[in-house]
Amino acid sequence: MTQKSPELATPIRNFSLQLSPTPRGARLARLLATEQLRSWGLPSDPAEQIVAELATNAATHGRVPGRDFRLLLYVVADTLRIEVTDTLDDRLPTPQPPTPESESGRGLLLVDALADRWGVTPGLPPRKTVWAELTL
Repeated sequence: MTQKSPELATPIRNFSLQLSPTPRGARLARLLATEQLRSWGLPSDPAEQIVAELATNAATHGRVPGRDFRLLLYVVADTLRIEVTDTLDDRLPTPQPPTPESESGRGLLLVDALADRWGVTPGLPPRKTVWAELTL
């Protein structure tokens, strides 16, 4: 009798790409992630907003000319993990309440509110990965 391992019964879906650290790259990250989630039959909300915030942060605050950022989506069991890796490890993101007059600075507060879990993982210098997880 052949038995299948329970770990193999659940497919692991993943999607990864490198993008330029520009507003266009951040926009493409959101659009391509949304399309990938749709092709997997998964809801894009709130993952689309989380990808947009993390990619915009990578393109704005983690930008090093000539170095791309990486978007990785993967699903294991009932968890979607979103990872954005940039090449500026000396600026670790921390959510801080912006002043009422601020026009920016709310991205990580949104990620914190929308994700079930999120954090920052240092990588090989000079990289860091900001990740968020959603239970599907």
